[in-house]
Amino acid sequence: MKPLEGIRVLDLTRVLAGPYTSMMLADFGADVIKIEAPDTGDDSRAFGPFVGKESAYFMSLNRGKRSVTLNLKSSEARDLFKEMAKKADVVLENYRPGTMERFGLGYDALRAVNPRIIYAACSGFGHSGPYMEKPAYDVIVQGLGGLMSVTGQEGGEPTRVGASIGDIAAGLFTVNGILMALYSRMITGRGQKVDVAMLDCQIAILENAISRYLVSGTVPKPIGNRHPSITPFEAFRAKDGHVIIAIGNDRLWAAFCRLIKREDLIADERFSTNACRTNNQKQLKTVLDEVFPTKSVDEWIETLDGAGIPCGPINTVDRAITDPQVQAREMIVEIEHPVAGRLKMPGVPIKLSETPGEVERPAPLLGQHTEEVLHELLGMTPDRIHDLRFRKVI
Repeated sequence: MKPLEGIRVLDLTRVLAGPYTSMMLADFGADVIKIEAPDTGDDSRAFGPFVGKESAYFMSLNRGKRSVTLNLKSSEARDLFKEMAKKADVVLENYRPGTMERFGLGYDALRAVNPRIIYAACSGFGHSGPYMEKPAYDVIVQGLGGLMSVTGQEGGEPTRVGASIGDIAAGLFTVNGILMALYSRMITGRGQKVDVAMLDCQIAILENAISRYLVSGTVPKPIGNRHPSITPFEAFRAKDGHVIIAIGNDRLWAAFCRLIKREDLIADERFSTNACRTNNQKQLKTVLDEVFPTKSVDEWIETLDGAGIPCGPINTVDRAITDPQVQAREMIVEIEHPVAGRLKMPGVPIKLSETPGEVERPAPLLGQHTEEVLHELLGMTPDRIHDLRFRKVI
């Protein structure tokens, strides 16, 4: 038994933020019915890299879902969607605000046919405010939200975070919103609208950058890999790569100094407390830059681990996915796709002891489950489905 079994989601999303949301719901048992445009489907089906003719990008984000094609430009298809919504728990969409209303499928319209519906909208700027109708992509909200201004090397250009954190953060917050709305519905019996904006999410995850500015009045800037208020907390160059240390208190600092046989640094007034070390970070880095090249990354990790000093390498992606801890936690899984064959992808990061999630099914082919779902939800006969397909309704 998975925790979301029995929850039906009509998923109108495409590309990343919305599909990431519905993927997490599917991993934990929700019946996610992905509604796609006939012929083309989700835009990301055309994004590389490809395994044969199938997009690895699409397959990595849409596992566990069923695909139904509906031409929402057709009034008959919109009526079908409303009928499906009567039997759904969640409608998830990431259109630009106003699009669903133009289809006659906005929250008010769907609530009228199903007062228990959870309507989750994940968009660039949300369903209010002066930017509401502006289009948005990950790099735009990373820039607008201030994240790029604090990312990169000191004195360098503003830098986009390597992963699409603008989309991913919005997906995670949307999952939270849906789960809270479902819990509230258990108590009240009523659904509600969940409105998540990518920009809002970027502001929410800026954490100490915002608090530092509000307290000090100093605008944060990129500082590379170090922490603004904990030192040493950064990467150092070893013989054959980089090793990260994160020394979060004075006790660890003293243990580290003894480990590298530099007990003199413990009493050095420039480095005796975390505040002193942070104020004199550049001087400390000059000292430690002479220490770390004496050993390889693996030698440092073994030595530091043995002394209980938080540390790690800077792995390339190929090393990260083969790390024994990543493997032990089943964070890379393999699944059989009907066209692409065996495919590896990230696993489920939330480990539940009694009702665990699991990657059970691959991403669907376009429209793979249209007949199955229309028969299951609406009782349609094969002849009726054939007629709808002939008239390009589905």
